[in-house]
Amino acid sequence: MQNIMSAASEWLLPLIVGSILLFGFVKRVPIYNTFVDGAKGGFATSIKLIPHLVAMVVAVAVFDASGAMSILVKLLTPLLQWLHIPPEVAPMALLRPISGQGSLAFMVNIFGNSKQGPDSWLGMLASTMQASSDTTLYILTVYFGSVGIRKFRYAMGVGLLSDFVSVLASVFAVSLLSGMIHV
Repeated sequence: MQNIMSAASEWLLPLIVGSILLFGFVKRVPIYNTFVDGAKGGFATSIKLIPHLVAMVVAVAVFDASGAMSILVKLLTPLLQWLHIPPEVAPMALLRPISGQGSLAFMVNIFGNSKQGPDSWLGMLASTMQASSDTTLYILTVYFGSVGIRKFRYAMGVGLLSDFVSVLASVFAVSLLSGMIHV
């Protein structure tokens, strides 16, 4: 089975690209010109995103450098313990809705500080949390901001709720799969 998956993964991207080119050829689409037009549009969009991106990166850096993250984790430790969320992953869980790179840095730090690295319970939990949540505030700031949407209160609430649920689900799933709880 692993050999089949490996072969499929090697050929999947060239197959998709080839299919798109063949479809465009059959439909008589000017493929190269269409690609260049799309690239021009993507470049214009990325120029619009830069101010939003810079603001988010600066805000995350200031929050972390000020020591506010450490204070927040200390204040939340009783709640985290009640929810069975290790305080070591709390900075990552708090930062993930804001910055993917920031939470990734905390995850790498967890890998280095836990006794068994990424294969430890904390490492698996951090990896699962990273993969099961998204950068909600980043998405709202960058994508909604680039198209001019200013009222995103409900989208933010739903996004943050889903991030919280993903943390709880990650703790449950890793605990279940590692044999710490039995259902």
